[in-house]
Amino acid sequence: MHDKLWRSITLGDLQLSHRLVMAPMTRNRSTAEGVPTPLNVEYYAQRSAPGSLIVTEGTQPSEDGQGYLMTPGIYSDAQIRGWRQVTDAVHDKGGKVFIQLMHVGRMGHPTNTPHGRTPVAPSAVRAAGTIVTREGRVELPVPRELTTTEVADVIDEYRIAASAAVEAGADGVEIHGGNGYLVHQFLAPNTNLRTDQYGGENRAKFAYDVAAAVASEIGASRVGIRLAPGNPFNDINEPDPKALYEQLTQRLAGLNLAYLHVVHNGDEDTVSAMRAAWPFTMVVNRARSELAARLEDLDSGLADAISIGALYIANPDLPARLRSGADLNVPDPETFYGGDSRGYTDYPAL
Repeated sequence: MHDKLWRSITLGDLQLSHRLVMAPMTRNRSTAEGVPTPLNVEYYAQRSAPGSLIVTEGTQPSEDGQGYLMTPGIYSDAQIRGWRQVTDAVHDKGGKVFIQLMHVGRMGHPTNTPHGRTPVAPSAVRAAGTIVTREGRVELPVPRELTTTEVADVIDEYRIAASAAVEAGADGVEIHGGNGYLVHQFLAPNTNLRTDQYGGENRAKFAYDVAAAVASEIGASRVGIRLAPGNPFNDINEPDPKALYEQLTQRLAGLNLAYLHVVHNGDEDTVSAMRAAWPFTMVVNRARSELAARLEDLDSGLADAISIGALYIANPDLPARLRSGADLNVPDPETFYGGDSRGYTDYPAL
């Protein structure tokens, strides 16, 4: 199936045997303290294969970064030890793994965090909608605006978390800059009302500064960044994203990062402009599209590699199934978030 998908590719310092990447997906199955469990180890090991890359679920770089229940962190010794079990299992199967650093910003609730503090954000703009807590589903709160000094502290949290990820055995980290979380909140005009050096025409500065700090800590070849221009998820509104994302991509290219991971929501002009500005490996996730459309991005040169989400949940041996033309298991959305082994580690391999 599709010759180009099975050609090897270089991603930073990694040599991958094919161009299919497991996309980051929140599964809410760590401990309440954010520590990966033996069940998480089994899940990632099942989806590992020689020369394959897994990008893990979003992992909070700090207590403030947590939004949802049972998501993992990478800032405590216990979390580092838990992730070491995961990375060892992936490597034992010949795979590679990047831990995704995800600070949720305003998409959280005090009762979901270890310290019970109000979520932080670029500006005190509440997101429409609700969030699940231990007390049930509640309205999202108004976040607290970060001071300029605190912005620098948050950037440092990413840097320290990246170092912890490498200590835990990860091959690198991916900075989550999309889906309405903190980096995206700085980029979007409806969530960033700041008047300091991180606002207005400089809304892309935070994303760049985070990437630069992480790259300086662990090496640019171990760093990827995920962007989602125009994605309205989590009450984001970017009516005209092209200029900002083109500028940001050009600046990020100067850092020589391992890859750029773009969530494609149908804005061909913006994604094409980012492709033109990015001389390195570009991974494209064409959200909610059929596999054929994703493969066309390889043929056109828009993507050097493609990332797949839900099909990787249901098919632990997805590359082998696609290569052989085998039937695919169907994902069960009812078991995506939280729970036990059902819908997590019980999907059959060939």
